[in-house]
Amino acid sequence: MDNIFEIEMVNENEYAVRADADGSTVESLFRTDPDYLESLGLADADGKRIVEETARFLAEHQPVLDFPPMIDLEDIAAAYEDYPEQLRKRLETT
Repeated sequence: MDNIFEIEMVNENEYAVRADADGSTVESLFRTDPDYLESLGLADADGKRIVEETARFLAEHQPVLDFPPMIDLEDIAAAYEDYPEQLRKRLETT
């Protein structure tokens, strides 16, 4: 089942991501570092879309209930080697 994520910008480079999972609402704060995005060649990409695709990517690798309260994109890249490439592909196709 596809997760539906509600994404709201709360501060510059910070997004609240909410999703329903097993009857509970899960909320995580995703942080996007402009320098990291620039290193990926995504400095001009829409931050909300980056966060949405990142949340979808993460949900494919772990249950949404297990999302930590705060998520930095660099941490996802450290845990999942293919994340940067997958993020670029997802942004190109959606």
